[in-house]
Amino acid sequence: MYLTHITTEGERWDQLATRYYGDPLQYERIVAANPHVPLATTLPGGLTLSVPVIEPELMRTLPVAAT
Repeated sequence: MYLTHITTEGERWDQLATRYYGDPLQYERIVAANPHVPLATTLPGGLTLSVPVIEPELMRTLPVAAT
């Protein structure tokens, strides 16, 4: 299962991982689900990305990001 995310200019992979998973180091999941997007430090606006949904059991084992 995937969520759809439309990028805004300047977003980064680690920011997306923090937003959706609470862990910036989980960005590789999003990168792997979007092979059509070139790897870059920042993303252009308007890209449609697929964000894999992590099973709830796995979500409990991920560290919680400090806010």
